[in-house]
Amino acid sequence: MTPQTYAFQPGWSILLRDMGLPAARVLRRAGLRADLFTRPPARLNAADYNRIWDAMGEELGGARLPLAIAQALTVEAFDPSLFAAICSPDLDHAARRMSRYKALTCPIRLDVQPGVEGTTLVANWPLEARPSIAFGHTELFFWVSFVRLATRSPVRPLRLTAPHPLPEDGRAEALAYLGQVITPGRDWSITFSALDARRPFLTANPAMWSFFEPELRRRLNELTDRATTHERVRAVLLELLPAGESAMTSAARKLGMSKRTLQRRLSGENTTYQAILANVREQLAHHYLSTSTLSSPEISFLLGYSDPNSFYRAFHTWTGTTPESIRAQAAS
Repeated sequence: MTPQTYAFQPGWSILLRDMGLPAARVLRRAGLRADLFTRPPARLNAADYNRIWDAMGEELGGARLPLAIAQALTVEAFDPSLFAAICSPDLDHAARRMSRYKALTCPIRLDVQPGVEGTTLVANWPLEARPSIAFGHTELFFWVSFVRLATRSPVRPLRLTAPHPLPEDGRAEALAYLGQVITPGRDWSITFSALDARRPFLTANPAMWSFFEPELRRRLNELTDRATTHERVRAVLLELLPAGESAMTSAARKLGMSKRTLQRRLSGENTTYQAILANVREQLAHHYLSTSTLSSPEISFLLGYSDPNSFYRAFHTWTGTTPESIRAQAAS
């Protein structure tokens, strides 16, 4: 199976220069070719992508990297998907665009979760592309910097969570910049108030969006065509489960193929629909339990179970414990 690759944009050379990091030294430390930034956008697999982040952290200091990137971020360093996002009318629109197109340039899936108090953005990495701690925290700093750049307002997030704490020597500066403490959680997530999520972007530009959107859509279609059936099923399940759907026939219909064809393709990738379904449900269950106040029956429904007892039994099979125990651990 060919691993997915991501376009590493030349704008990174601008960002590195603004941070005072020689690009050649970073690339050498990462074990990548020295002309990576001087040719048309290079395509890197997830491991190579993470090696660049590790190299930047080693050069600059892991505790300093997230803040340094946030402070150095300028429009000149943006890739097309970021340009498309900053052309949006507000954060809600920008996040949805980024959720759709972010996979073109980095191994991150962005989940956008609107709610009464505001909008939460959750960054997820593929299992084979778990990021360095500095990479994960940088995603949180990026969104604060991005929103402030677009609104020209000192926006502060309502809440930030991360599965790993910031290094102690970087916490004071982080608090001063973010205006909020990063609390322990299962995911890297950031929540903006409803007011800030709808605060008008001064950079809104519908004409620029209409220029970028067709090319981004074309590239996304190419990426979808290259995706494995396993990956496509996971993406479909993230849409189906909150609507109470989990049947293979529903997923197959969404993917435009018969149930038998779907079974055959998954078998060719050495997996099954039920195995993918269980894995997605387990990951979502952990996410809901650690980042929301949803009750177990509510989570059961969002995972596509018609009976909460079925969720309890499945959760015990996955973890050997109860949903309440996991929630208590996340809160401690």
